[in-house]
Amino acid sequence: MFKKLTQNEIICHLQLPIFRIIQEEADALDRECYVVGGFVRDLFIDRPSKDIDCVTVGSGIELAQRVAKRLNEQPSDRKGQKAHLSIFRNFGTAQVKYYSRRHGLMEVEFVGARKESYSHDSRKPVVEDGTLEDDQNRRDLTINDMAICLNQQHFGELIDPFGGMQDLEAGLIRTPLDPDITFSDDPLRMLRAIRFACRFDFKIVPETFEAIARNRERIKIISAERIIEELNKIMLCDKPSTGWAQLQRCGLLQIILPELQALSGIETKEGRGHKDNFVHTITVLDNVVRAQAEKEKLEAAQPKEQSEGKDNGNNAAPQFDKRLYLRWAALMHDLGKARAKAWDDKIGWTFHNHDYLGERMVPGIFRRLKLPLGAEEKFVQKMVRMHMRPINLAEDGITDSAIRRVLFEAGDDIDELMTLCEADITSKIAEKVRRFLDNFKIVRQKMAEIQAKDDYRNWTPPIDGIEIMQRYGLTPSKPVGILREAQKDAILDGECDNTREAALAFLDKTAAEMGLTVVNKG
Repeated sequence: MFKKLTQNEIICHLQLPIFRIIQEEADALDRECYVVGGFVRDLFIDRPSKDIDCVTVGSGIELAQRVAKRLNEQPSDRKGQKAHLSIFRNFGTAQVKYYSRRHGLMEVEFVGARKESYSHDSRKPVVEDGTLEDDQNRRDLTINDMAICLNQQHFGELIDPFGGMQDLEAGLIRTPLDPDITFSDDPLRMLRAIRFACRFDFKIVPETFEAIARNRERIKIISAERIIEELNKIMLCDKPSTGWAQLQRCGLLQIILPELQALSGIETKEGRGHKDNFVHTITVLDNVVRAQAEKEKLEAAQPKEQSEGKDNGNNAAPQFDKRLYLRWAALMHDLGKARAKAWDDKIGWTFHNHDYLGERMVPGIFRRLKLPLGAEEKFVQKMVRMHMRPINLAEDGITDSAIRRVLFEAGDDIDELMTLCEADITSKIAEKVRRFLDNFKIVRQKMAEIQAKDDYRNWTPPIDGIEIMQRYGLTPSKPVGILREAQKDAILDGECDNTREAALAFLDKTAAEMGLTVVNKG
């Protein structure tokens, strides 16, 4: 929510001791010093910020050293906690981290004001010392281009040469200077413009958006690591679909994630068309985000002792941010449809096995985008592969055997799988949506009932491969695998009880049919 602030009101927001220390040290050096960027922007939209960026006319490193020294001369808010100074001489910047009793861990970045010039084939600029005006000229967006003076003589004075305040109030995204120059110099700014429009639900002004479209090929000089950092921030917005829709409209999507672009559009044959799978996909993504927000709200409302006392098998800290990667799974869940699409004269358009095709596409996309190749990749692959399973349960009838298999294969990711499947219902026919969601409630109920008897999410069959080899006198070989798989299938299908005694009896019978005998009963 935007709010105008007078200089006196701005000064009230600068009452943190750190700002007085910076002011005193900058004045002692006779240096202009300003707080800039996101901290200033967030003051006017009433968003708390603990990351502070300061620009000084002169050496940012020297000022940071003096500020860190002052912080460490004062009594610490936390016993033994010293301000930590990091210097990045190659970039002419420094960072001070310190602990505030009131605000927790704070980070202050210091940089000397500079002007930049770029060559056409690189986003790495030639940097020279400059004035505040030079520094503001090089920034990405007007809403990020405001500065507040920290020197005593003009403390709290706003410097806003490009109308960032007006754009913030109007909800507009634009560049301070010619957008073609801004985006050609540093093409990452195109993604930042879309990301901030998505984050704040702002509109990119036409001339800025058109410049993004014109300069889209320039994104190819940006490293995948920098691109994925911006994409992850879009994914963590409250409505990430708006960011992906903008990427598609300006042509960046075709360059960054052509597999998703391939889902866009509707093909019609003999008067029969399929849905626009790109629109469907980003709708599913928003549905997942909404479900996550509702879950977090419910968990926050629970009494503390109740939420701490729950143990449903999912309380262990995840190895990665499942919240983020479930969103990536939603974005990738139907990628296989572009390759699976086929026409059937009887039933129209089909997308058979798109889930398995999509699963095989995930590793290549993760490598290209520099997404993590460990547990995160495996989780997304699993979600893409299994996203049709609960839907098929809801359509085909719910058997204990089918539910045991889904629980076994999904493991501790079953809640995320169900969230994705429920989000995947995007029909405009209200009755169809209601029917599917009602069936999913039944699926969840059956899962809870079966899970109460046996924990199939973390289940392993009672008899392992080593015991099978010892019992039937086998070496590692194909028959061992056959027996292990038969045991697993029999228990999941309800043909054999999930007990050691029942499993041994089943294995002895199956082994005998294979011509094997018991040589060691153990």
